[in-house]
Amino acid sequence: MKAIVMNGAKGCEMLEHVERPEPVAGPGEALVEIAFAGVNFMDIGVRQGAVWADRPNPKVLGVEGAGRVLAVGDGARGVAPGQRVAWVYAPGSYAERIAIPAASLVPVPNVIDDRTAASVMMQGLTASHFATDFYPVQPGDVAFVHAAAGGLGLLLTQIVRLRGGHVIGRVSSDQKVAAAKQAGADHVIVDAEGRFADEALRLTNGDGVHVVYDGSGPKTFQGSLDVLRRSGVFCWYGPILGGPGPLDIMSLPKSIKIGYAAFLDHIHTPELLRASSARLFDWITEGKLRVRIGGEYPLGDAAKAHADMESRKTTGKLLLVP
Repeated sequence: MKAIVMNGAKGCEMLEHVERPEPVAGPGEALVEIAFAGVNFMDIGVRQGAVWADRPNPKVLGVEGAGRVLAVGDGARGVAPGQRVAWVYAPGSYAERIAIPAASLVPVPNVIDDRTAASVMMQGLTASHFATDFYPVQPGDVAFVHAAAGGLGLLLTQIVRLRGGHVIGRVSSDQKVAAAKQAGADHVIVDAEGRFADEALRLTNGDGVHVVYDGSGPKTFQGSLDVLRRSGVFCWYGPILGGPGPLDIMSLPKSIKIGYAAFLDHIHTPELLRASSARLFDWITEGKLRVRIGGEYPLGDAAKAHADMESRKTTGKLLLVP
């Protein structure tokens, strides 16, 4: 079986396309043939040594994908051979096959293709957490969405709009404006230096936004504070680019609320995972949520997919095809 492993923490050159032992479904697990594996910033963090540092090398990257069940182990419930499934967190997904706990799998409806299913799990469930759980967007709310043309930003923008909110999106280049607007952003600010607050305040007549979703790292932190209105909510996410450093809680302005959002808190039981995934699939089927795929790469080209994502030149979701 072919898979992508890393032999040390560094650049894309650490990724290797190698032969690995065939996985076997253990108790409570399903053996899955992977049709598509999602590429996420978390994977870049793993490659750089920011996360999974306690796992010995060589290790197989990737956590997200979609495919078809080949076999099930003893005690595996809710899945059967031949069933199409998707998953949001199963380490070792950059591979042709994988053994996954059955409780981590969700059924994929016949009307949803594998490509779409693999594209919506991580970023769709994260966006769902941000806009329906961490800060339940209300009709008329204004949200500021960083990286609005990325896979997460595009889905988050659409979910905010589904809930009756408005979106000011931030993108890093003029080439990404159209994608953000197509997703429903009311306004799009082009900025690559963290200088967006004045324009966002102008667009809200000086009031500021109800919520800001920021996973862009330390350089945007102060600007995100500045764009919030009184009692606004700051949703900080994504460990890969680092945090803002120590905070003096008494220095936070305008009675704002700030927190670190992790998607696993949205789906911390198998029942919640399946219910939240089913809602995403329903929105897609009903035409309310559109998934934009920014690129597909052969599994052996995982290093190129990482390089393209790190360059910030891509829009939408990147996929690997085993």
